[in-house]
Amino acid sequence: MNVPEPPTAGTQHELLLTSGSGYVRAVISEVGASPRVLTVDGVDLVEPYPADRPPPMAAGAVLVPWPNRVDSGRWSLNGVDQQLEITEPDLGHAIHGLLSTARYDVTSRGARHVTLAADIDPCPGYPFRLSTRVSYELAPDGMWIRHEIRNDGAESAPVAVGSHPYLRVGDAAVQDLTVTIPAARALTLDERHIPTGSVDVEGTALDLRAGRRVGDAVAHASYADVEVVDGVVTHSLRAPDGRSVDLVADPDFAYVHFYVTDDYPGEHGRTSAVAIEPMTAPPNALRSGEGLRWLEPAQTWSLGWRLRLRP
Repeated sequence: MNVPEPPTAGTQHELLLTSGSGYVRAVISEVGASPRVLTVDGVDLVEPYPADRPPPMAAGAVLVPWPNRVDSGRWSLNGVDQQLEITEPDLGHAIHGLLSTARYDVTSRGARHVTLAADIDPCPGYPFRLSTRVSYELAPDGMWIRHEIRNDGAESAPVAVGSHPYLRVGDAAVQDLTVTIPAARALTLDERHIPTGSVDVEGTALDLRAGRRVGDAVAHASYADVEVVDGVVTHSLRAPDGRSVDLVADPDFAYVHFYVTDDYPGEHGRTSAVAIEPMTAPPNALRSGEGLRWLEPAQTWSLGWRLRLRP
């Protein structure tokens, strides 16, 4: 995924939680507010990347005010055409919002938590003013993530939120992991990865509700109609030995994007990686309007998700 990257890695913040003989450790980069490291008792839950570079391929970045792509960067606001900067030149799209490569400021910091903030000012294609915050807090089995978006402008603003974590289960091979995504509908994507409609996943290779080996799954897909159980949405990756990493999200995250690559630039060179991206709207939402939330002036939207390890 071709996302422009800033020239430096930015300041990074290490978090640590110890309990008994166990520990949880995270390293959060100010660039994209990205978790560069998350381990529970030495088991990696996200794909790490080198400390001396910004998040590669949007790894862990916050995606706001839209996740995924806007077709050709063009959309219409009250009948007026808008043109966003093209940030995925290979396909000609505006990708992953306006903050995925931005440097955030730290507003609060403790041994086990950090809160980062970044503003969105009116710009070509998005004439709105937002203030955003994202908080990370360690838990004995992983980490909680909370987003806050406030409309600081004078007009209602269209907003969607996502995140781009590449997940892993320790040293288990990516292709041998079992992915479970409880979604009944898959978006049909064209050759430029823009939705053209949707299909019921029943009886198709896109059905991940009962779990499917990553190596046998469709490597690039977007999903809707995710199932909410006990007030949350739960996606998971399970290793052959039974260990599982769960991504547990508020129902606001009604969409999810699944992506497998063999070209992730990790700490030890190129490797396979799998992203499970919680999103509040599907790709091309600014143009289609699907899933958008219109924030009124001074209104704040708060929502969250978490990562946890199940041994």
